Amino acid sequence: MVTIKSEREIKLMREACKVVAQVYDKLEKVIKPGMTTYELDQIAENEMRKLGAIPAEKGYNPGIKGVPPYPATLCVSINDEVIHGVPSKHKVIKEGDIVSVDTVALKDGYNGDAARTFAVGKIPKETQRLLDVTKQAFFEGIKYAKVGYRVGDISHAIGEYVRSQGYSVVREFQGHGIGKEMHEDPGIPNYGKAGRGLRLEPGMTLAIEPMVIAGKPNILELEDGWTIITEDGSLAAHYENTILITKNEPEILTLL
Repeated sequence: MVTIKSEREIKLMREACKVVAQVYDKLEKVIKPGMTTYELDQIAENEMRKLGAIPAEKGYNPGIKGVPPYPATLCVSINDEVIHGVPSKHKVIKEGDIVSVDTVALKDGYNGDAARTFAVGKIPKETQRLLDVTKQAFFEGIKYAKVGYRVGDISHAIGEYVRSQGYSVVREFQGHGIGKEMHEDPGIPNYGKAGRGLRLEPGMTLAIEPMVIAGKPNILELEDGWTIITEDGSLAAHYENTILITKNEPEILTLL
């Protein structure tokens, strides 16, 4: 069910989302070659708890037989890992890597969700272009995150922009509504037909998240039941924010 947030709920959403933004501000400053993804995860969890929130992803149960609850605060996905990379003491971040990080903070009963892809040290221009296109795809999508438009208008704008830049969007995973639950209706794919889907109303809070692959869109799931990689080994990037539909322009809640 799609939830329309009250003024009180919107205030609480803003607080949860501010925590996520502050966590990313911290991670951007500390991420460097030689760190393990486990170390990055510990920094994020400490920061989140210091800010009065708890990591909503930690212990998240997907309800899929044979897949264990998620063990960490962050999803940390490197290079050809698209999403849901599990932090590890054995996975070391290297110069030239791109590192996609996704996290959800739960504060006072409400969730904030965002993702970023960080460049570690110097990266090639073409790799930076992938990061730039992925971020811009989000902003192309939220041009239609306004009253009177439909979810499909957001999806279409993201997909067409990414395609026009020569990249692919992930089709098996999507954005979503968010509030008391980490994942609420509606689902928000990164492709689709304009004019389709739920009509947007003030008070809706949505997590919009382009997941972009430099090569073909095909993906594979690793044996851990979580990590998703590109089938052809090409690089992938991820950019996400939680937004609020207002009577005017959308408000991005997970930016400082």
